[in-house]
Amino acid sequence: MDLAIWAGGRLRAPDEPVLTAVDHGLTVGDGVFETCAVHHGAAFALTRHLARLEASARGLGLPPLPMDEVREGVRAVLAAAGPSAGRLRITVTGGPGPMGSHRLPPEEQRPTVVVVAGPAARTATARAVRVPWVRNERSPLAGLKTTSYGENVVALARARSLGADEALLADTRGRLCEGTGANVFVETGGELLTPSLETGALAGITRELLLLWGPEAGLPVREARPDELAWAVLDDVLDGRAHLALTGSVRNVTPVVNLDGTDVAAGPLCHEAQRVFLARLEDDVDP
Repeated sequence: MDLAIWAGGRLRAPDEPVLTAVDHGLTVGDGVFETCAVHHGAAFALTRHLARLEASARGLGLPPLPMDEVREGVRAVLAAAGPSAGRLRITVTGGPGPMGSHRLPPEEQRPTVVVVAGPAARTATARAVRVPWVRNERSPLAGLKTTSYGENVVALARARSLGADEALLADTRGRLCEGTGANVFVETGGELLTPSLETGALAGITRELLLLWGPEAGLPVREARPDELAWAVLDDVLDGRAHLALTGSVRNVTPVVNLDGTDVAAGPLCHEAQRVFLARLEDDVDP
């Protein structure tokens, strides 16, 4: 895989070690990250992604992030990757620390910053499955983009084993929440609705932009009320009474054409949302 990797103030070879064995991001998942699409050689919506990175770090209790170092890494990998880059990942961990879950005193913490750019595969549609596990909307990590991704790894592996590319999760109250790496939009009753953040869903950047750009283009798109989208709305998708789309930083807006192994129709609002987003994407690389 053609990767450009930056860590410790310089570019690294793909097989070069960049972490100590006691980095807290490695031992206990104590870190945050962001993934951006790379569009025409630039990281799309980088300002919004960096703001969310800092918000996730605050929520996790990490010290203030070395943002100058982060930006330096972004510039370096984008220049090194060239036109092949389609995805950028920024990871910041708590740095070297104890082998347990407790952290070093704040004055002794030295965060680790790793930035990677590489190719990305995109598809125009998506296949999704429901999985039996739930998002805990009362978790201290709810709504944060952290490196504690074990639940997502398990859920996505289930989806892949069933021939899908995304797993859909409810919250503990039986409300539709999100995918492992995507937000969900449901086309129902003449509107395009995305679950409330009260479900524990991540405030996705693509989700945020679609909620902004959609109404400007005349699309009836909004965030649902907290209890408006029950898990059972996915039965309506299977029955053809509703439609589904996924949003994410690399996938953009992708209508779902297969749910739980059954082909489903992509709705007209889902298609229009995809068109609107791709058109606006060309207007401004850092909206």
